[in-house]
Parts: sequence; structure tokens; C-alpha cells
Amino acid sequence: MLNLSLSHLHRPADPAVTQPWLLVLMHGVGSNEQDLFGLAAHVPAHFHVLSLRAPNVMGPGAYAWFQFSVTAAGRVINEAQEVASRTQVAQVVAAAAQQLGVPAERVVVGGFSQGGIMSLSLLLTQPALLQATMVMHSRLLEQVLPLIAPAAALQGKHLWVSHGTVDAVIPLAHAHAIRSAVQELPITLRYSEFHNAHEITRDELAQAMQWLQALSQPQD
Repeated sequence: MLNLSLSHLHRPADPAVTQPWLLVLMHGVGSNEQDLFGLAAHVPAHFHVLSLRAPNVMGPGAYAWFQFSVTAAGRVINEAQEVASRTQVAQVVAAAAQQLGVPAERVVVGGFSQGGIMSLSLLLTQPALLQATMVMHSRLLEQVLPLIAPAAALQGKHLWVSHGTVDAVIPLAHAHAIRSAVQELPITLRYSEFHNAHEITRDELAQAMQWLQALSQPQD
């Protein structure tokens, strides 16, 4: 049983694996830890899969990493909540890896929509905690740009970015912005677009899992 400060669901790695990896997943706004835990059946068996619940309550079974409002100028986020969640996520990822005996070079953090925002922010600001990030239908917060770690700390890190060409919730332009920003950094980027809306389709999931498998290349 993991002792973590966020509610979570855990699918253990295959016990026969001597050098397991850890995949930490974060849901989108208004959802909960059950959402992305449904992907666990598709994740390679040498991964522990940990699905986290965001700390801010929106309603019954509905949580957010940070709340936001939509104005004429665009989305305005609750910056204090974002900072608090990013800090807590970093602590949880480190604690889970330590308790499971998984070194940072075998840790991947991923998320959908707002969970992807958190994942990307963690990679860019605290790369020492993980090896790679999987970002689906998400965006890069402007508040994180001044906090990006030095290039040397990002060297050798990996990033999956996928987006839907008809995503009306977070438009495709945000994925393009992530791609442009990351191309200036020493991060190995895998960028893919799919003809879908604000959702993870079967083809997108299959390709993401292939990327995850290739990234981890289990030696057992």
C-alpha cells in the first residue's frame, strides 16, 4: 500500500519484472482518478500504473488541479492552486518512486487535458524527477515559461505530445505552441496529430503505448 498525499489507484507492475518502470497519470478537469486508470489495461506490464486524483473539489466525483475562468481575453487560471498542485504532484511522484523502488530514469508522468498541463509543467520545471512525459490534448502554461529548467537538466528527456485536429476544448494551436517551445530545448519530442476531438481514441492510445514500450525497452 502506497502512502501518498493524493488519493490514487495503483496497478502494480508484473512481479516477475526486476527493474519496473512507473507511469503516473493525471486526469482532466472535472474528472477523477478512475478516468485514466481505465488505460492501465493497455500499459505494458513492466510498468506500475498510478492514477492520481486532483486536490481541488468541483463537485461530487469531480476534481481539478486548478480552477479557471474563461474571459474575453482567454482562460484565466487560479495561479495559487496551480502552484500548490504542481508542488504536491512533484512530492507525490518522488514519494511513489521511492516507495516502489523505481529510480527517476524509469519514471514517466502523463496526463490528459489539465492533467497534461501538469505533466508538461513537471517535466519542464523539475526534470530530475522523471525521464519522460506523455501529454495528450493539452497546453503549455505561460506561467511556467520563466521556470523552465536549464538546458543541461533537460538533456536526454523524452516527450510525447498528441492532439486532436478537431479538438474544440483545447484548440490544436496549443499543441503547435508546445511543439515550438520544446523544439528550442534538448528534449526528444514525439509529436502526433489525430483526427479526433477532445478525447483519446483507440489509434492515439495504441501509438502512445508503442512509444511507451519503445522508451522503456525492458531488459527482463
